[in-house]
Amino acid sequence: MISSNLIILGIRCAQMLFAIIVMGLTAFVAHWYNVDTLTTSPSQINWLLAVSLFTIVSILYLELAPRFAPRLSHPMVAMGLETSNALFYFAGFIALAVFMSRLLYCRGSVCGSARASIAFGAFEFMLWTASAIIMGKEVVRSGFVLRRPGAKAPLSVPEMKQAPVA
Repeated sequence: MISSNLIILGIRCAQMLFAIIVMGLTAFVAHWYNVDTLTTSPSQINWLLAVSLFTIVSILYLELAPRFAPRLSHPMVAMGLETSNALFYFAGFIALAVFMSRLLYCRGSVCGSARASIAFGAFEFMLWTASAIIMGKEVVRSGFVLRRPGAKAPLSVPEMKQAPVA
């Protein structure tokens, strides 16, 4: 059977690739709105652009912190990053899909790029959901440790002793 670390590494590579694709597509659409129209880019486009940047930072933390700075790595922070990325992409691709459905006309490369960013945002949501499920299984298996493994308790309590019998 394939190791879960190998599965997670494959998912992380796909997440990074799709985040770069979403960033490029949404940046193209935002640039078109800011340069060729009289309005600013829609907030839905800006949201997916910001989420793709957040994804890159998240992946760097999730992959590099446990390897090079294990004191900075914590399972609950990793779980929070996994679920927040999934929720951010869910909100982003749904909001952009609703925005695109209400346009009076949609044509050209800008419209195609916006539609492609919806599709890649949905793929990112599925990838982050899958990695959050895998991470959740790992956290449950380890027993919901709120401290890093091996860390001492912040307050040491003296051991209780038996009172002498009179």
